[in-house]
Amino acid sequence: MNITVPKKLLSDQLSLLERIVPSRSANPLYTYLGLYAEEGALILFGTNGEVDLEVRLPAEAQSLPRVLVPAQPFFQLVRSLPGDLVALGLASEPGQGGQLELSSGRFRTRLSLAPAEGYPELLVPEGEDKGAFPLRTRMPSGELVKALTHVRYAASNEEYRAIFRGVQLEFSPQGFRAVASDGYRLALYDLPLPQGFQAKAVVPARSVDEMVRVLKGADGAEADLALGEGVLALALEGGSGVRMALRLMEGEFPDYQRVIPQEFALRVQVEGEALREAVRRVSVLSDRQNHRVDLLLEEGRILLSAEGDYGKGQEEVPAQVEGPGMAVAYNARYLLEALAPVGDRAHLGISGPTSPSLIWGDGEGYRAVVVPLRVEGEVWGGGA
Repeated sequence: MNITVPKKLLSDQLSLLERIVPSRSANPLYTYLGLYAEEGALILFGTNGEVDLEVRLPAEAQSLPRVLVPAQPFFQLVRSLPGDLVALGLASEPGQGGQLELSSGRFRTRLSLAPAEGYPELLVPEGEDKGAFPLRTRMPSGELVKALTHVRYAASNEEYRAIFRGVQLEFSPQGFRAVASDGYRLALYDLPLPQGFQAKAVVPARSVDEMVRVLKGADGAEADLALGEGVLALALEGGSGVRMALRLMEGEFPDYQRVIPQEFALRVQVEGEALREAVRRVSVLSDRQNHRVDLLLEEGRILLSAEGDYGKGQEEVPAQVEGPGMAVAYNARYLLEALAPVGDRAHLGISGPTSPSLIWGDGEGYRAVVVPLRVEGEVWGGGA
């Protein structure tokens, strides 16, 4: 055998690739997992056409050429292996009829290999050579995760929403920003990390999910980002040796700054968890079509109420309200999702009962725009 690797390490890293490599595809080669070895390392890779992922594992390894193994059987077998170590090696030369031998404990099997010819080249950048990735930056993986997860909920799931199915990343000398919107609401997160270049990139929301999973396994390592033509690359060389490339969406968001309210008729401060829990309880009785929850904002309190087929409910939450009393209604799910990233203290800026509202927390770069239900049309005045 050429390669020996701990089963747990192999299984953990395969869990990242298992989400990328499809079980079925118009290109049958996408359903295969690639692997090769060099002294001291086993390298696994896969793609689905939108996301390329490569993982490097420390292993007792000799040289092994690039081979393609059927991914789904390989994933299932590794998860169920009886031993603590996994041994891999060529039972016969790669190419037509080649086989990979896999053993652990008393288990042993051989998997047929596919020819590596025709498998797409991964777009991950190689080392420090800028090549097709002239724009590069580095930031703490934890901060990047925070920015992405705080806004991801606002991206659209509808195919017709075009550019709004992505998360826009903005790099500038002022800092880094992540923005998402479905045309009816908006979420953004600012990191005070000045960048050495100015650029915007829209990453498909599904690819952002995979990016977050990789970053969460970085154990605090720095994340290296590189922008190329239509591609964003990510590397975590200091941690698990993960590299990935994500195809970008064409275009950029419309001018969203114009929908962020700057002046407020009413300002509210309230305990974040208390408001979230009240919205959850009251919304159980909301109308099943629009999930409407009414908020009566007046001195010292927020009175929440909802009415639907099952009855009517209301709850009062203590709050600091500055300005004249006002009633405003929201979609309960939209309001809850906007409040979820807010910490102990939530701030609401109310422009009016028919104007977008702004939600933010203490001491973080998160802001969310939520449109009251009484507003006809979209926050963008027509959408993308």
